[in-house]
Amino acid sequence: MRRLSIVHTEASAGWGGQEIRILTEASGMLERGHDVTLVASAETAIAQAAVRRGIPVAALALRKKGLRDLWSMRRWLAENRTRIDVLNAHSSTDSWLTAIACATMRDPPPIVRTRHVSTEINRRAATRWLYARATAHIVTTGEALRDQLATRLRIPRERLTSVPTGIDLTRFVPGDPQAARRRIGLPQQHALGCIATLRDWKGHDYLFEAIALDRRNWNGWAILIVGDGPHRPKLEAHLAALGLGDTVRFVGQQDDVVPWLQALDLVTLPSYGEEGVPQAIMQAMACGIPVVSTPVGAIPEVVDQEITGLLVAPRSAQALALGLARLRDDAQLRARFGAQAQVRALRDFGIGAMLDRMEAIFRRVSGVH
Repeated sequence: MRRLSIVHTEASAGWGGQEIRILTEASGMLERGHDVTLVASAETAIAQAAVRRGIPVAALALRKKGLRDLWSMRRWLAENRTRIDVLNAHSSTDSWLTAIACATMRDPPPIVRTRHVSTEINRRAATRWLYARATAHIVTTGEALRDQLATRLRIPRERLTSVPTGIDLTRFVPGDPQAARRRIGLPQQHALGCIATLRDWKGHDYLFEAIALDRRNWNGWAILIVGDGPHRPKLEAHLAALGLGDTVRFVGQQDDVVPWLQALDLVTLPSYGEEGVPQAIMQAMACGIPVVSTPVGAIPEVVDQEITGLLVAPRSAQALALGLARLRDDAQLRARFGAQAQVRALRDFGIGAMLDRMEAIFRRVSGVH
């Protein structure tokens, strides 16, 4: 089959699971021999990370849904049309710019829109045009997101495909916790971690309150907040107000999260909104670590209740405290859940399945075989 020429567009200036998925997919497609280009603003984290990974980047201003950025996108597409088989748009701004630019072209490339989050979507006519008519196909990162679009925008399900994010199962593997703790300078015998961009809906505030409810029983445990983001100053203030400054440790963004995962006994992600399938949960499971999370977005599609972890009520510090305490205090249960989590990850979370399904969608909408 002929190789594909794939263009990803991304307007996001942040860093998180969405950006990591785009780069993982792009790298995988390049390794398969396809041509891949990322269109993004040069100053964004994803553009800079793409350059470091050897992914070609076309630097365009994708900051606003305005005429200047629309014209920039329209001109670039026109200049490169013969070298594009399919466009894959990811965020709201780049999706609108791409869709409107293509609507003005005589022979535009087909657009695949990937929707990564479960944020509620409006029912306005323009939104329905964007999803139902301007795009050739819609990919979601979980079945819950697929159901959301089908129901809310009345999009036929055959135009929607759930393609969960894949992770590198050769990197995310169980390790020696004691060796990992020595490597990262962690003196405690046990560790709980939350690995996420520091945004309000990730639920860090509820985690801090849950720890405060049960603070005496967390003696001897390190509690690590891995990641960075715009909510950090507020989180640090909340932590200080609860008197947990010596208990909870911010370790910032980590380029290599594997040793931090391998140092943990337990992972939590108490999100209350905007989730697809969080990669941190899948990575933890692949490392054989049980998870305490919430039934938000597509999280229940990867965390099997009472098998690989626990799902507790969102926005409830008390429910989270009880779930965490149950696994904290039962090493055998942690071990059983962790073993089942790794089995599930090996079966369902590999990169290969994601790349196979995305390549099939790209070929179908572009007609390239």
